[in-house]
Amino acid sequence: MIEARGLTKRYGELTALDGVTFSVEPGEVVGFLGPNGAGKTTTMRILTGFLPASDGSASIAGHDIFSAPIEARRAVGYLPESPPVYPEMVVQSYLHYVTKIKDVPRAERAASVDRALERCGLGDVRRRVIGTLSKGYRQRVGLAQAIVHDPPVLILDEPTVGLDPIQIREIRNLVSTLASERPGESARTVILSTHILPEVEALCQRVMIINGGRKVVDSPLEELRAGGSLEEIFTRETARDTTDAGSDETAEGAA
Repeated sequence: MIEARGLTKRYGELTALDGVTFSVEPGEVVGFLGPNGAGKTTTMRILTGFLPASDGSASIAGHDIFSAPIEARRAVGYLPESPPVYPEMVVQSYLHYVTKIKDVPRAERAASVDRALERCGLGDVRRRVIGTLSKGYRQRVGLAQAIVHDPPVLILDEPTVGLDPIQIREIRNLVSTLASERPGESARTVILSTHILPEVEALCQRVMIINGGRKVVDSPLEELRAGGSLEEIFTRETARDTTDAGSDETAEGAA
């Protein structure tokens, strides 16, 4: 469902992403971990078409993100760390606006909005102005815009950042529901970037860790747990990579 081969991103002499290769199978939920500046957001922005790669290739649902960018974007729903919502708009009107951007056929737009509102628990606030909602509900609106065109792939960047414990639990449950197989539908493929390790353990089947722009771990969660806690493995592997990479590479990873 997602294929990345040798993804590299350079900014002049700075290498933010260095030859990252991975694949994600249909219906798989993958936790994408790494310290700040590791290259996670760069990877996700490349996969979602918001940033061009310097080298490498990638495809979403069989569509090459460089040669068939429109088809690839239609196959993915993206929630960046800051939800791309307009605070002055009403929830329902905003989602209808997003269906136009996502090229949802006109005859299907109302049903697509209703479905997204239901799945994200927004029915009671559909006529509220987004700016008047709590942060937890604004995050729900962000998730709704990611799924309103019913994509097979979701890429979520820190979906619970800044939320209180109750809101975190609600969003985790929502993400779990969105990733699950539903009657008549296939399970979505999900890449979830987060700094909250219990979130990965609660939601993900597989873990990738990136540091200094390089992939250092890619393994099923259960196999990693056999070697210690996820926190221990994360600390060990990121520290090892930083130590092994020279001073130049360490500087690049901090960017």
